[in-house]
Amino acid sequence: MRSIMYRSLAVLLVLSGTAAAQDATNTVPLGGNAYVTRPSPVADELIDDTGLHNWDSNKAVVSVYFDVKQPGDLKLALVGTLGGASHSTVKVSVGCQSRLVDLSSTSGGPFDAGSFTVSKPGYVRVDLQGVATDGGYYGDITSLQVSGSATTAGLTYANDPANFYWSRRGPSVHLGFNAPANTEYFYSEITVPVGEDPVGSYYMANGFNVGYFGIQVNSPTERRVLFSVWDPPSGGDSTTLVRKGPGVTTNGFGGEGTGGQSYLVYNWEAGHTYRFLTRAQLDDAGNTLFSSWFADAASRGQCNAHNSHGNCNWHLIATWKYPGVATYLRGLYSFLESFDPDHGYVGRRAVYGNEWAKPAGGSWTELTSAYYDVDPTGLNKQRLDFAGGLKGSNAFYLRNDGFFAKSVASGQTFVRTANGTPPDINLDNLP
Repeated sequence: MRSIMYRSLAVLLVLSGTAAAQDATNTVPLGGNAYVTRPSPVADELIDDTGLHNWDSNKAVVSVYFDVKQPGDLKLALVGTLGGASHSTVKVSVGCQSRLVDLSSTSGGPFDAGSFTVSKPGYVRVDLQGVATDGGYYGDITSLQVSGSATTAGLTYANDPANFYWSRRGPSVHLGFNAPANTEYFYSEITVPVGEDPVGSYYMANGFNVGYFGIQVNSPTERRVLFSVWDPPSGGDSTTLVRKGPGVTTNGFGGEGTGGQSYLVYNWEAGHTYRFLTRAQLDDAGNTLFSSWFADAASRGQCNAHNSHGNCNWHLIATWKYPGVATYLRGLYSFLESFDPDHGYVGRRAVYGNEWAKPAGGSWTELTSAYYDVDPTGLNKQRLDFAGGLKGSNAFYLRNDGFFAKSVASGQTFVRTANGTPPDINLDNLP
């Protein structure tokens, strides 16, 4: 891949033979609202905070998303630079409507890219595809101007440049659970429906105030079971590894805080249900040992003489020592997120169910109530494609990304039907 080249902003991208769009009322920046939805074979095309760059393949499709509140006409105009060519031709499409547009470096802009019809409210996808160029390059596009009757009731799009990275990742959604005091064990299950497992997904099952545990899609060929524990906020001693399970990789992590990370490369499958168990154990020196185990629910009850009842195929991920604090599990929650901004246009969802908590010295308590909310990307209306609630009567679901039409308002409490059967785990015989 050649290095990224930012062309001079002195050369304006124009559309020959058209008049300037004088009535544009919204400028949608590509930096927070666009994706390369069909990469070229050499994958040169790039979206960063300033827009589209390295657009030199006619195989690539760049898609821009924004939400309209009503049907109507949609007028579009492009803003950017031509960079290295005198003329190029691009195709601009909205659904099955397309325009072939000639771009020239000799005229001013932005210029009208044509009028399109939107038949219903919700997210609109505008596709850009190169057709021809005399310079081997189609242009750098910074933004899309949008006007017309479909926009008069308002337009929603990511408009905060400082948070374009988060906007392109998409909104994360959460379920919060009220657990008994002194919760030592937290158990839950996740099922990812077939087709709802794109690259960049993290289905987090067992979250607590200083850690999180779940499954990821890291690439087209790799999936992981991930368990991480943050460092204490005091800035003193760091979280350290006590032990890990077979095949587990451990290291430190940074970026969104620092701490200890452990993961098992494991080819988990959509359509299967998986089990998650996390423990907080107080030691004699004022520290807490956090441990997590993972299992396929299909193994439940399929035991032999070498496995105790209820522990079939349980796999230890790791035990981490959280120094200087003696605490049981608090702030129990689950979440769904996209951690890859280049795949934030692809939708994902999961079913979360059978949550249980066991206090130290006590019995299992079923957690049937969940508080659903969304992160600031959703709360600040940078994105509207988030949802959560009940799946049937006895489970919860979370959904995000994909630019679907109807979101579920944040800040609601959902109550599922109790299953009534505690986890069948011999806690004294875990690996």
